[in-house]
Amino acid sequence: MEIIKTDCGLCVNDCGIDCYVEDGKLIKIEGTPGHVINNGKLCSKGKYRVETVYSPNRLKHPIKKVDGRFQKISWDQAYEEIASKLLALKEQYGAHTLFSSTGSVGIEHFEFAAFNQRLTKAYGTPNMFNPEGICFRTRILARQIAFGKYTIEEPRNAKLIILWGHNPDESYFVIGDDIRKRIKTGELKLIVIDVRRIPLAKEESIYLQPRPGTDAAIALAMINVIIEEGIYDHEFVENWTTGFEKLAEHVKQYTPEKAEEISGVPAASIRMIARMFANTKGACILEGIGHMNQYANGLQTERCFGILMAITGNIDRPGGWVTCPQIRLSDLRVPIEEKALGYDEYPLFHQFNKTPPPYGSASMMTEAMITGKPYPVKALITSGGNQAITFPDTKRFLEGIKNLELFVAIDPCMTETTRLADYVLPACTTLEETGIGGFTWCVSYCVPYIMLRKKVIEPLYESKPIWKIWSELGHKMGYGELFPWKTDEEVAKHFLSASSVTYEQLLENPEGMFYGEIEYEIYKEKGFRTESKKVELYSARMEALGAEGLPSHVEPQQSAVANPELAKEYPETLLTGARHQEYINAQGHDIPGLEAKLPEAEAWISPVTAKKYDIINGEMVGVETTQAMIKIKAKVTDDIRPGAVSVPHGWAEANCNLLLDSTVRDNVSSYITLNGNACRLVKLA
Repeated sequence: MEIIKTDCGLCVNDCGIDCYVEDGKLIKIEGTPGHVINNGKLCSKGKYRVETVYSPNRLKHPIKKVDGRFQKISWDQAYEEIASKLLALKEQYGAHTLFSSTGSVGIEHFEFAAFNQRLTKAYGTPNMFNPEGICFRTRILARQIAFGKYTIEEPRNAKLIILWGHNPDESYFVIGDDIRKRIKTGELKLIVIDVRRIPLAKEESIYLQPRPGTDAAIALAMINVIIEEGIYDHEFVENWTTGFEKLAEHVKQYTPEKAEEISGVPAASIRMIARMFANTKGACILEGIGHMNQYANGLQTERCFGILMAITGNIDRPGGWVTCPQIRLSDLRVPIEEKALGYDEYPLFHQFNKTPPPYGSASMMTEAMITGKPYPVKALITSGGNQAITFPDTKRFLEGIKNLELFVAIDPCMTETTRLADYVLPACTTLEETGIGGFTWCVSYCVPYIMLRKKVIEPLYESKPIWKIWSELGHKMGYGELFPWKTDEEVAKHFLSASSVTYEQLLENPEGMFYGEIEYEIYKEKGFRTESKKVELYSARMEALGAEGLPSHVEPQQSAVANPELAKEYPETLLTGARHQEYINAQGHDIPGLEAKLPEAEAWISPVTAKKYDIINGEMVGVETTQAMIKIKAKVTDDIRPGAVSVPHGWAEANCNLLLDSTVRDNVSSYITLNGNACRLVKLA
């Protein structure tokens, strides 16, 4: 039996795994002992990777829908027909008629994302959409606004952590384990700010439970206390920031008492955590991938976090937000002149930096598909994602695809989305291809580490690596000169050619390797990457692009404060997107072992809320918004704030995205408001 060391590839964690292969078949998977990320541990979904690879839902060959039913076709026929239709549509409507939408796997899977962009840009469309446009990019942008770069949390060296809207047990289990261990040894103090009382809040910690969507008010009040009491880092503020005077004047209105009125968090608690945070060198605000970005005021809330980190001197210092060396890989994007959807409507998101993000505003995707404005959208290619379940405002997505003349889905498995497509192309899983993995520099592990994601078995059936599907389609469309690579290895070598790491080095280090070291206080030599070379607490550039130069609290559009009439009909507050360790978005629900561990979706409600609707724990209830109603099992628990209803993400039978309205957005970032919307419960029995 051969043991092949690789990375899991299911999510951003990039855990090291040992794959046991016998006679070309994957038999067993274990965590790699001593691996720098997971040290031999695996989450639930990682433990069931074998079942994922051999899922009965795997697509075996290309299929085409004929008279409402799928028929098997060859790869040549699929490429020929898809290419012909795409070229004809471009001739008729222009290149922007093609939209491309990827799932979350495209963020971690570098080859997949890069080849998607290469083909769509070669075609001439500016409109690729991926989860960063509704999830993570706002967080990056907020830090770029302040620091000119994306600084990374370094929780493993922190003396104090604020877990703000983040439950690492379900998404970054290694970080959760480390926090527990260091709380017990006395090395770490923990503050949890969350509408839900997560398990870590029950450890030795301070727990604050705000009204949903009021986090910026709390952060601004903390800034108020730190400045008023003079406990900010005077040396850092005076020498390495701009706009402090404007900030100090701005936050005078955000007293702890005012924040208590807005958020429900006691003023005394806000003062206490502000003092703790300011008086700790090595304090770190640690948040989840997308939750805090997905309120109505997401971008400005993110800016508040950066300001807190800066004025306390916790930037580029151990345990704070630091600069982790980023490995440079070859860029496959083809330059085009036309701007992506949302470029003019949301200038801050698209125009703040010299290099715009390589995708459009996802909130406008379905709107354009439905209305044909600003141009007709007649083709959509989805890859590695189940948008019919995971894209906010499912009804509009389903309405939009009715206007398409060509819908192609690329995926390893049959899903709710692939069933709607005209053509379905079978991709292999990450364990059936070789590529670049281990991008741990960009997440909370903050480790300059890279490893080769090695092929463990040959692609099953007729499946192919997604990069190869894009490449072969590009050849069929006449773009062959842009796709010269023939093998996984050639592609990996090309990407690494721009870096200091070689393919051969990764082969020699099967568990991965460090490619650099974290350097602290490098701003003292080079300054920050802003125009002023300092941390910009106030942003003139933001104002020039039509946004506020300093962050403020903004009410969620459908809160009882902002919209009291709506609250009469829908008095509760909806939170969507809660994650579970067993699943990654909509993936994994076809795995019996995972289903046995977590068989049903549950809506968390407090006993106070349950009593209001005469709901008992475990019964099926309706969760209803202005958009739709879903049926879901009620979990009555003291671990959620009264009035809040928390619904998980990725369940077909309880699809939280049916409840959302993609026209309700953060007016600065264009992000769809996934959290803080109005809802009500419905007694079904």
